[in-house]
Amino acid sequence: MGNLLRSIGVFKSDATMSDRVIGGRFITRRISKGITYYHAPFSEAGEQTCAEKVSQSSTALCQIVSPSPPALPLSDSAYADHSFSPLLSDSPSHPLAPSQHQSHSAPAARPLLIFFSWLGAQTGAVAKYRDLYLDRGIDVLLVQSNVMHFLWPRWGLDYGLDVLNVLEDPQFSGRAVLVHASSIGGYTFTQTLTHIAQGQNKHADVAKRVIGHIYDSLVCGTLEHMAIGLGKTLAPRLETFVKHIAMFYFWLFKTHTADFYNKGVQVFQNNPITAPALFFYSENDALCNLSDLETIIDHWKRRGLTVEWRKWKESKHAAHMQCHREDYICTLDKFLNLLPISSFQANM
Repeated sequence: MGNLLRSIGVFKSDATMSDRVIGGRFITRRISKGITYYHAPFSEAGEQTCAEKVSQSSTALCQIVSPSPPALPLSDSAYADHSFSPLLSDSPSHPLAPSQHQSHSAPAARPLLIFFSWLGAQTGAVAKYRDLYLDRGIDVLLVQSNVMHFLWPRWGLDYGLDVLNVLEDPQFSGRAVLVHASSIGGYTFTQTLTHIAQGQNKHADVAKRVIGHIYDSLVCGTLEHMAIGLGKTLAPRLETFVKHIAMFYFWLFKTHTADFYNKGVQVFQNNPITAPALFFYSENDALCNLSDLETIIDHWKRRGLTVEWRKWKESKHAAHMQCHREDYICTLDKFLNLLPISSFQANM
């Protein structure tokens, strides 16, 4: 049944793409069903580098946020210097050079953000994240998650391969890649990671091009957490009913669902992407088992990955930026400043 996706044109050639200029700010191009590309119409010779844009926006915003510690501190060690830093700083080192030490020559190809959206994401809500990155000199490839990709994982794996095919297309190959996965988007990204992990050297180039990955409201834990997520997303008024139906479905088609999910968890825990990572999460998220998520963070740190995170005591699933906007953006900008965004092409 996976071939059904391709037969209806999940991946289209350049000839079938259509461009629309939105207000002169960026161009919208539909790559395929569920995948949309947003990019700047042109790059001027005098345009700021991506690193400069990130650094300036981070400085301006963090000056507003930084005078006093937030009401919900990350950890005691985060405030050892008695100043606000939304990123936990107990990682042993940051091997990547900060942006202020990078080249400020004329920019090459702009970095590409792959935004794996949450289930049922509305255009207006996604636009806030899209514009956030476009304003920082980063083009955006929106990958929208479909509930059937989750309910029938084989279709999700086919979709994950389609995403890889897009990234390996000549128009995107060779560009620095940043990943931002929200809620079930983390599952969709894991389906892409599965092909990278199993493909030996076939997709090694894509893995090497990823300079950072961000997880916002990751759905983490047991099948029950996944079932709860389906209920809250698909039919909030029938949440309990949908949860029970989903659990029965997972049991009935265990070899086609639960077994695939367990394999996906293993792939994510041993993520083939070793670039710096950032997690946004909260203690009151019913779709995430806090202990399981923090176990993954600790495991990645033991593997030698640079891992940062921002945790709130109370927030809203897949809406942390809405609930804690200044804190969220300041944290994100500080993370982006760790990445070799402007110098990536020179290091290829």
